[in-house]
Amino acid sequence: AGTRMSRVMSIQSHVVSGYVGNKSATFPLQLLGFDVDVVNSVHFSNHTGYYGGFEGDVLHGDQLRSILKGLKRNGLLQGVGHLLTGYIGSESFLRAVLDVLKTLRSSNNGICRYVCDPVLGDYNGDGEGRFYCPPELAEIYRNEVLPLANVVTPNRFEAEQLTGIKIKTLADAKEACEVLHDLGPELVFITSAIFGVNKDGAGVDGKEGKLMTILASKRTTSGSVISDETWRIDSPIIDGTYTGTGDLCAALLLAWTEKESNNLQTAMEKASGTMFSIIKATNESSGNTVASRELRLIQSKDVIENPPALFSAVRVEWT
Repeated sequence: AGTRMSRVMSIQSHVVSGYVGNKSATFPLQLLGFDVDVVNSVHFSNHTGYYGGFEGDVLHGDQLRSILKGLKRNGLLQGVGHLLTGYIGSESFLRAVLDVLKTLRSSNNGICRYVCDPVLGDYNGDGEGRFYCPPELAEIYRNEVLPLANVVTPNRFEAEQLTGIKIKTLADAKEACEVLHDLGPELVFITSAIFGVNKDGAGVDGKEGKLMTILASKRTTSGSVISDETWRIDSPIIDGTYTGTGDLCAALLLAWTEKESNNLQTAMEKASGTMFSIIKATNESSGNTVASRELRLIQSKDVIENPPALFSAVRVEWT
């Protein structure tokens, strides 16, 4: 697969030990046939959830621009078909990422598919939302980044911050998708909504429990006619907190929406089957330490290459 669309530039965090950011995204993309040009926005010893803290360095916007210069001077930006971004900690770095995108597009006849995971924050177990980054980044994503993005993959908290809509029901989520489409991206995934309880006992190991919903919305415009196609996929929630799952999910969605570009249903099912399997494997072998809850990514090589068919995506019809 030597085509342009099988090259990805991924700008995310790097950790020496563990699996978040680029460490979570690169291996799956490579297994699925993509060359990955890895730009590490931070170089840390470990992720920030460890009790002993972390050490390391942060890449600044000017340093990113100088890396871009070296790539451009050597003709290495031609053939990059995708840009993937995740956690970005500062306004200056986010603006430098936009420079990278514009340069990639001008080096590739205006075409470079941008998959943006707008990492802003999340809800904790008690349902309290909190930011992981300066809250003012939400406005830059909304006004400057999303108008240039092709695909956006917010969780529920992030979708609320970007749209101003509180997402409590499927109808709220649909409305949020419409607002996000209007901002720019033709493909929207809301990756962690919880709309109800699993009543049929099909939870993990037969336990009833809440269901995690991924909602996908694809907008097509022909002439002046705009139509949105919406799908949902539900999977049981696995107990525990695992870091790097969002980064993994965005990478899988990039890969499968490219490989199955005309079949959103299949792309969702494959990404979801892999995600659930990796989190389940991590859960089954995790203990009381933070390190024991690092994603079992390498051990899950087979479920990345051959996603198990676990959940069916269902078309959502709106009246």
